[in-house]
Amino acid sequence: MQRSLIFIRSAIFSVAFYTWTVLCTLLMIPCHLAPYTWMLWWCRTWQNGTIFLLWLICGVRVEVRGLLHKPSGAALIAAKHQCSFDAFAPLALFELPCIVAKQELMRIPLFGSHAMHAGVFLTVDRGAHAKALRSLLSQGRNVLAAGRQLVIYPEGTRAALGAPPDYKQGVAALYTHLNVPCTPMATNAGAHWRAGSMLRVPGTIVFEYLPVIPAGLPRDEFMATLQERIETASNALLGESSPSAA
Repeated sequence: MQRSLIFIRSAIFSVAFYTWTVLCTLLMIPCHLAPYTWMLWWCRTWQNGTIFLLWLICGVRVEVRGLLHKPSGAALIAAKHQCSFDAFAPLALFELPCIVAKQELMRIPLFGSHAMHAGVFLTVDRGAHAKALRSLLSQGRNVLAAGRQLVIYPEGTRAALGAPPDYKQGVAALYTHLNVPCTPMATNAGAHWRAGSMLRVPGTIVFEYLPVIPAGLPRDEFMATLQERIETASNALLGESSPSAA
């Protein structure tokens, strides 16, 4: 598809996406008077609506693979992070997700208070170091005790396509101290939702659940296994992406 047409469709999508986002944000306000599950439902509706607009306007479909590995109930999920779209994908992928995110997101007007009420984010202050780690472990334990899915991006921030992986120790701390299995998740989202750009390239965004890593592995072995599985699967998905995404 010609780049000019992709640009036009991407621009139309941007207008539709922000209009949809503002509408949902306003409709969520009354949910502060209701249980958090109401707000969570609206968050999921917003994400599903975004997926529909992506398909309708930009020709970008979303596919989920590896469903036999999808965890139910309380679970630790470690996911590849390539763009803002995959950061919010858990809202549509899981029943009761809680996503580890940077504290700055809570400062966005209305969005922050909505997310806090829904409990969709577990925020950490990256500058607090040891204190942040203790908070991550304490909050993570509470999330799992509530039967929810705790989603963390091991690299801490989105990684450019083709960039060397840089996995942080936060995921290892959760895995080790909470003594829980970990389900890796791969994606090629960055090939179709370009980070730092409004371009939305036609094709299929894939989220793939990978075989669970059982609890109890030594920290170094866990990290090596996690990185190998996520990076190998994500690179394979990027290889499947259409030539127009290159």
